[in-house]
Amino acid sequence: MSVFHLIAPSGYCINQEAATRGVAFLEQAGHRVENQGVIRRRAQRFAGSDDCRLADLQALAELSESERIVLAVRGGYGASRLLERLDFAALAARQQRNPLLICGHSDFTVIQLGLLAAGDVITFSGPMLAGNFGAPEMNDFTWRHFWQALTAPRFTLQWESDAAPCEAQGKVWGGNLAMLASLIGTPWLPDIQDGILVVEDINEHPFRVERMLLQLHHAGILSRQRAIILGSFTAAKPNDYDCGYDLDAAIALLRERISVPIVTGLAFGHEQETVTLPLGAWGELAHDGKQARLTLSGHPVLNNVEKNHSAG
Repeated sequence: MSVFHLIAPSGYCINQEAATRGVAFLEQAGHRVENQGVIRRRAQRFAGSDDCRLADLQALAELSESERIVLAVRGGYGASRLLERLDFAALAARQQRNPLLICGHSDFTVIQLGLLAAGDVITFSGPMLAGNFGAPEMNDFTWRHFWQALTAPRFTLQWESDAAPCEAQGKVWGGNLAMLASLIGTPWLPDIQDGILVVEDINEHPFRVERMLLQLHHAGILSRQRAIILGSFTAAKPNDYDCGYDLDAAIALLRERISVPIVTGLAFGHEQETVTLPLGAWGELAHDGKQARLTLSGHPVLNNVEKNHSAG
């Protein structure tokens, strides 16, 4: 059995039914779900006041259990309001003593990158309670890849991609593109040299995706990486005005502007089918022109006792 400790640092969980279903799914799989009160909490569009949501995160530094999984309820907006007041140093110190396995994505990316910047803290960009575990039917691919990331000290992801052959090694980092771009010029964006940047997003028109990637390029961030991996860009659909311009055209432009390899096609992001990535882990990327392989290692994992029960 694993213990899931819920946090809600962002938006109010408007789909209460999904969250309830997510709790039931995890409990039926043999796990314990704590701090469920944050699911129902609300202040305007947020999952509670700034003080309440901040307290959720600060409390992580004092959790007494030797190991547990920290799971975000959902994304939305709100985590950016907490950055100035969050004691990243205290959380980083806790992670050095006894790492929590902290998982979430979307708006939560700013907290994850802040932890990476403050103390090289590795967190997991992966499923959340409502949107993934609370789906009408849990995606088997997502479920398997979640436990793979949290239990295997070294694992490999494989997928098809149209990129040119390439190889790269470096620290894997990134997450939601919009949130990453929002941190440029702030102390919460880690300064990663020679890394492997992985990004995804949702409800962003292709020109917005292009604009954010160009912003990273103009800030010198893309050129400092060994490789860039593009995950899912859900609902990035062109319209009649675009006259043939689409996400592929945006990617082609980036490939013309920078010499860093851009590998597409990773199932990572806001889709029901998504891998879980340890942000801050060591990555080894190899692409033969048809298939990409990304091997990850160096991240914290559950102990052997919990491994035996991780999949319920």
